[in-house]
Amino acid sequence: MNSRKVVNLFLKTLAIGGLAGLIVSFFVNVNGAYTDNLQPFNFVGLLGVMLFFIGHGLLYSAVSQTGFFAYLYVHRLGLSIFRSFWPTVQIVLIAFVVFDLIYFPYKNSNGEVSLIWFILAAAALVLYSWIVAKIKAKETKKHAFVPALFFMVAFTIVEWVPALRIGLVGAEFSLIMVITLLACNTYQLLILHRLHNSPK
Repeated sequence: MNSRKVVNLFLKTLAIGGLAGLIVSFFVNVNGAYTDNLQPFNFVGLLGVMLFFIGHGLLYSAVSQTGFFAYLYVHRLGLSIFRSFWPTVQIVLIAFVVFDLIYFPYKNSNGEVSLIWFILAAAALVLYSWIVAKIKAKETKKHAFVPALFFMVAFTIVEWVPALRIGLVGAEFSLIMVITLLACNTYQLLILHRLHNSPK
């Protein structure tokens, strides 16, 4: 790993975040932002909306990259402190943050949203993270599964939940945020070993 690879990783992850934010916004169409500029057609307004969502994707990408480098530090620290118990500790932390993902947003909804939806959202996140972790373990080593699952679940939730708990994002923006975070986190996790193995 050298500075050129780090910069390359940073720029590509930014691009993925911006693209993911834009693509998801097409399907979410927050407050009719696109339809309002399509009927009647308003090129400047449409371009402004697209740049707005690209900007959100770039912001969420920066959050993802901050979380990724924090994860690399936490993983090394956990290995040095807990040693052979570190995988078990990670599994416990995964369970804790999944509970956090379900309980606090449900509490903040004041019963307006059924608990089952929060459980399904958490289950979908864990299932997706499980698939990514299996890919990571297959491409590297078997013992990489738990750290990969820990990063995809715990750090994605840590990056996402604070915004939900204090009401920074609504339902539409929270969907854009979590999908962008997952896209960036997946890319960084799966590209890391390739960067290490690639020639300088």
